[in-house]
Amino acid sequence: MAHQTHTQYPKILSELDQALVWSVLLLLSLGLVMVYSASIAIAEAKYGVDSAGHYLLRHGAYLTIGLLSGFIVFQIPMYLWQKYAIHLFFLSILLLILVLIPGIGREVNGSQRWISLFVVNLQPSEFTKLFIIMYAADYVVRKTEYLNSFSKGFLPILFALSIVGFLLLLEPDFGAFVVVIALAMAILFLGGMSLKIFVGLISFLAIGLFVLIQSASYRMDRIIAFMDPWADPFGKGYQLSHALIAFGRGEWLGVGLGGSVEKLFYLPEAHTDFLLAVLAEELGFVGVATVIGLFIWLVLRTFVIGRQATKLECHFSALVAQGIGIWIGIQALINMGVNMGVLPTKGLTLPLMSFGGSSITANCIALAVLLRIDWENRQRLKGLPI
Repeated sequence: MAHQTHTQYPKILSELDQALVWSVLLLLSLGLVMVYSASIAIAEAKYGVDSAGHYLLRHGAYLTIGLLSGFIVFQIPMYLWQKYAIHLFFLSILLLILVLIPGIGREVNGSQRWISLFVVNLQPSEFTKLFIIMYAADYVVRKTEYLNSFSKGFLPILFALSIVGFLLLLEPDFGAFVVVIALAMAILFLGGMSLKIFVGLISFLAIGLFVLIQSASYRMDRIIAFMDPWADPFGKGYQLSHALIAFGRGEWLGVGLGGSVEKLFYLPEAHTDFLLAVLAEELGFVGVATVIGLFIWLVLRTFVIGRQATKLECHFSALVAQGIGIWIGIQALINMGVNMGVLPTKGLTLPLMSFGGSSITANCIALAVLLRIDWENRQRLKGLPI
């Protein structure tokens, strides 16, 4: 795309999947509004009455960085992503190692998940999700003939994923671990892995997850609290009980934008992990249903784009597109499930909406890659050069 002039960009935008673009813009915009609403009280308490917009300004800056990064990433052809997929995988391992080194990694609430860049904190696990999608997609394309073989097709990627999983659990970041493993398994399945191996693997992972939960008391506590938050509403069930109260207060149409009571120091992480609960209280069932509908539409569009790439025999692009859809879908589903009390509490943000620089930037980059795949599909259908 280096030969294209600035006057061609509006034309490129008009050629993209408009339904996808608008659903993303709506989620980003609604997220910005809700982050501001959910964070006013905590911003005033932390930084003073004159700094009520502290988190709004930071989130706006993160959005700007994410959109600019996405604009740059959109220029990169998919063949280059495939060529350097394994290098990105090693980069993710390097970042996950760096975050564990004292003095480089930054610890918050008992977890060492961030690398301090002075102005902002970088969370490597957010970018690892995208890099794992690309690595797994490239692996499937390269090893297609061996996917029915346990030793030649599965063991190599199992070894690679074990390294990433081990590093994530050292932080610890159990939520990212679950998402990364789910993404890799989904791509292997979509790529044509033997059903027998896949079912065996799912069984093995289920046992492994059970052992991991049993091995850490705080994980078990979250399971217990999730099953009955009202048994200890001022202790283990505190977050979930207040999230449920927020949903209950919202009813059909909500109490009105800015009218949430739960965000006034009752609900922890109101502008990050539990943003949906504040949205439910202020915008009600209609607001939550709108958000769910937008995410469903976004995920469906990713699979449509992936299927089109498959028809054009661009298998790497197809798997990456579907992987991005699965990533956003799984993470949104887990976050919503946690907020609604149908899944155990887990530190995963709501994609495109929750406050967080690394999460927003990684999401914008991933969606820029998706739009690039869509654009390349359209160029191929027209018989035009890419």
